[in-house]
Amino acid sequence: MSAAGATYMFGLYSGDIKDSLGYDQTTLNLLSFFKDLGTNVGVPAGLIAEVTPSWFVLSLGAVLNFFGYFMMWLAVTKRIARPAVWQMCLYICVGANSQAFAHVGSLVVCVKNFPQSRGVVLGILKGYLGLSGAIITQFYHAIYKDNSKQLILLIGWLPAAISLVFVRTIRTMKVTRQSNELNVFYKFLYISLGLAAFLMIIIIVEKRLTFNQGEYGGAAAMVLILLFLPIAVVIGEELNIWKAKQAVLDDPASPVKVITEKPTQEIAAPLDQSAPLSSTIEARVGDQANVSCWKTAFKPPNRGDDYTILQALFSVDMLILFLATTCGVGGTLTAVDNLGQIGTSQGYPKQSISTFVSLVSIWNYLGRVTSGFVSEIILAKYKFPRPLMLTLIMFLSCLGHLLIAFNVHGGLYVASIIIGFCFGAQWPLLFAIISEIFGLKYYSTLYNFGAVASPVGSYILNVKVAGNLYDNEARKQMAARGIIRKRGQDLECTGTECFKLAFIIIT
Repeated sequence: MSAAGATYMFGLYSGDIKDSLGYDQTTLNLLSFFKDLGTNVGVPAGLIAEVTPSWFVLSLGAVLNFFGYFMMWLAVTKRIARPAVWQMCLYICVGANSQAFAHVGSLVVCVKNFPQSRGVVLGILKGYLGLSGAIITQFYHAIYKDNSKQLILLIGWLPAAISLVFVRTIRTMKVTRQSNELNVFYKFLYISLGLAAFLMIIIIVEKRLTFNQGEYGGAAAMVLILLFLPIAVVIGEELNIWKAKQAVLDDPASPVKVITEKPTQEIAAPLDQSAPLSSTIEARVGDQANVSCWKTAFKPPNRGDDYTILQALFSVDMLILFLATTCGVGGTLTAVDNLGQIGTSQGYPKQSISTFVSLVSIWNYLGRVTSGFVSEIILAKYKFPRPLMLTLIMFLSCLGHLLIAFNVHGGLYVASIIIGFCFGAQWPLLFAIISEIFGLKYYSTLYNFGAVASPVGSYILNVKVAGNLYDNEARKQMAARGIIRKRGQDLECTGTECFKLAFIIIT
């Protein structure tokens, strides 16, 4: 999962795509939309995972990842003929969709292996996904220093290699639970917090000092150690289990703290003993068949009960959530995907742009962890509802958008932190709200429907608003300087006006 978030790094290499292929900002943002579309359409990966083992899902994801980003790298470095825009959109969509295969191949397996700790497991793994942009950035500087064209190649081969190397270790195992299982997961959480803290410190140091490639290599080595540190915890726990088993062999009266769980079975409601079994079943099936799902689509149950898919989709609650997510996640995603162009137009050096991407990645992680844990605590303690917390997160993101719009001196550093945090915090809240309002019966489908709001928001706000307004301002500047744009020449805009109106609209 720590290598599955390459989509968050688009701001680092988008400038190279624009320069090499002569795209305007609208075309570049269209490419960004297809990236978001590939990331959020996880239904094919889920369907394949239903009928194939995890090693096949991860292997297929590795192939898609390498193909998509490798073809982009060939195009940007001009090793192949200049592809059409639709081909580049296809390449980035395929590469980004590999992230869904990594999610399904690892997340689903871990939830099956640790059913009693699924919330904690999801939180930890989603957290590492949030950190992945900052992690890969450190490896990129260590291997290629500042050659951002080679970054496209790195995010093509590195995640694919990791999936293939560890593919046999990720598998569904016999469900055994230790009494201290939750404590072990908290150790993993503390290690991930330590990794986030180190990344934050090293980003600040890299900003203050000029690192050579060897020093970048040292930082990447430390990241690698922190990534593999959980293995030390696992080895310690395995030794404890082995010692406990040995103690049982030596002394059968000694207790062992290992609980083997059997799958829970639903207890059927007692049947009417006076009626024949066949007639009872027929009556039940008949009752269900007589009521069409279309007839009940506009008759939702009470909030919290199990909605049907149509009842949820046609409800005012889902409409409000979808619109809020389209604007909230779509707005923060527009900022994340345009970090490269925003930094360049506002006069920040190229090194700072990688700093912005890393800051977004780290605070994306902190946003996910914080909103998940804090919303649960304040809901239980103070009855503070999650929709209100989501509203406050969106208000906070507006502060980041305004810092970008008015080009406050050094404000893009603060905006990266705010927008990264808010982008990460919205997802756990959205998915928790969907489960609370519409129930869990059709949660997997409704969960994916909620995620679709992200590419919709990205297309409206990123492509149609930010991209078009940027290009219009760039044309005005070229006309003012008497420059006639040549075919294949990218549109470049400088100054506050490039993104000002777009981010006022988003706010």
